[in-house]
Amino acid sequence: MTKYDASSIKILEGLEAVRKRPGMYIGSTDKRGLHHLVWEIVDNSIDEIINGYGNHIKIVLHKDGSITVADNGRGVPIGMHESGKSTPEVIYTILHAGGKFEEGNYKVSGGLHGVGGSVVNALSTKMDVIIYREGVISNIRFKDGGKVDSPLKTIGESKKTGTVVTFWPDYSIFKNCNFSYTTICERMQESAFLIPNVTIEVIDEDNKREVKYHYEEGLTNFIEYMDEDKNVLHKVLNFTGKKNDIEVNIAMQYTDTYNENIVSFVNNVKTTDGGTHEVGFKTGITKAFNDYVKMNNLIKGKDNTFDGSDVREGLSAVINLKIPENLLQFEGQTKGKLGTPEARSITESVTYENIKFFLEENKEIALNIVDKASKSKVAREAARKAREEARNGKGKMKIEKNLSGKLAPATSKNAKINELFLVEGDSAGGSAKMGRNRKFQAILPLRGKVINAEKTSVAEILKNEEINTIIHTIGAGIGSDFIAEDSNYDKVIIMTDADVDGSHIQILLLTFFYRFMRPLIEAGKVYVAKPPLYKIDYGKKHFYAYSDDERFKIVAENSGKPTISRNKGLGEMNADELWDTTMNPDTRTLMRVNIYDAALAEKRVNVLMGDKVEPRKEWIEENIVFTMEDSYRVEG
Repeated sequence: MTKYDASSIKILEGLEAVRKRPGMYIGSTDKRGLHHLVWEIVDNSIDEIINGYGNHIKIVLHKDGSITVADNGRGVPIGMHESGKSTPEVIYTILHAGGKFEEGNYKVSGGLHGVGGSVVNALSTKMDVIIYREGVISNIRFKDGGKVDSPLKTIGESKKTGTVVTFWPDYSIFKNCNFSYTTICERMQESAFLIPNVTIEVIDEDNKREVKYHYEEGLTNFIEYMDEDKNVLHKVLNFTGKKNDIEVNIAMQYTDTYNENIVSFVNNVKTTDGGTHEVGFKTGITKAFNDYVKMNNLIKGKDNTFDGSDVREGLSAVINLKIPENLLQFEGQTKGKLGTPEARSITESVTYENIKFFLEENKEIALNIVDKASKSKVAREAARKAREEARNGKGKMKIEKNLSGKLAPATSKNAKINELFLVEGDSAGGSAKMGRNRKFQAILPLRGKVINAEKTSVAEILKNEEINTIIHTIGAGIGSDFIAEDSNYDKVIIMTDADVDGSHIQILLLTFFYRFMRPLIEAGKVYVAKPPLYKIDYGKKHFYAYSDDERFKIVAENSGKPTISRNKGLGEMNADELWDTTMNPDTRTLMRVNIYDAALAEKRVNVLMGDKVEPRKEWIEENIVFTMEDSYRVEG
């Protein structure tokens, strides 16, 4: 490895456009974008650690809205750069300036395709960098989006090495956002799983809480964490392989659930959109199982092969590849999808050989998994048959009769603009049907609470009339055959009462979509409507409040004694009110459902909706504050 000093830093381009178009560099200016700033600084620390420098990261959330990321790596180079500026000034003010662009400084880097400390600086009101290197402590400060406030200077002596970055995000850009201790903890725990023996601390000064993550068995510990509330079929299988400088590390375990949960990373960066490594893994595991059942004659009949979804039912897996810079290809600035072609064949080969050996050496476990896959195959074929019948055969008339009695369709056939409202109860459904825009809004009233999809197989799901109606209304299939692009609607909107029963119905529907129509969520087509909590009347003046804070604000800004009513049911609003407050695209508020963390989402759904009572009880007791008091009171 070559030396890492001032001469290692290359300048590729300037920083002018960042503040003007921040979304191009960090994806968004919402809470997700705010946290992306943290990940960029943390990724630099992680890159030091995975290349053999340092073993500790400390993150501190400060009371004033700033955040500090400290590591014990080598420390940013402090010499003068060839440009005539100090090297830290170059690193934190010039876009794409960094040691990762100079060949030899990092064997493996997740930050190469990121936006780096310069963009974090550009989107901050202040940044303070302290560097421990070469026996001295150096400091440089910035202000107003990257302007040098205090040039690099020596402020002390120390034998320590490392970099400490504190920045104050520009909250005029990140409006209504704050750092989330929970979000940062979840991401840091994930990083600790991926780097055995690293220690990562997260401290929240305002709420006086802190946590420390340290795992010695890496991905094995990750899978154990993912599956701790599930019934598992065997111990975690962990295997590695290396070819052409690409290193593959995979841990996996089968559970008795109906769902697959695959999380993938490249150089410790999560590839949320998958990529060539996930394709290789899925191909390798399917081939290994099909070769095993053929060799042992375990499936009779003409169609004696498994589909990929059959052998992945109930599978939890973590894939982490280390790919050198010269082979690394991501699709998109935010590194969501791996594009490296070589990664597919290498991951497929490593997976196939290790799964094949595992099956041959563990006959009882192999037969249990094969039996599970066989049942999945039967259910999948039954689902396909039922869907074909519903579209073309004898089941079509029954479905159409069901829909004609429930669904109020949109007059437009344009799936790019049409919206489907899933409405709680016939009463609210009636108001929604009268108040809607018939051209592009369809209404499907739901009677009672739908089935809990977390505890239900595809075969049982298809027997449920309420769910069956939803499946055929959306018209894009179910389970592994679901195709989001085939949906009859651009938006599927859950609209329920603002009470406990309404929340329960929301959770049940979201669980169904997550388990059996997950691509619909991933495509950003699932929403939750937000009806008003209060109607506030001042004579002929009417206001609607969607939260307690909004209610207090309305009352504070108006004189006189208001009449305040709590809207607990959609059916209590007339058609005009429902349209104005909840359905009109110009005035409504919708919450889009996203999956930001696949592993955490899987765990939450399993804990809250699964069979085991104790984990659910523990989570509720730890995270929910119960009170006998109603926050509603009449002001005036």
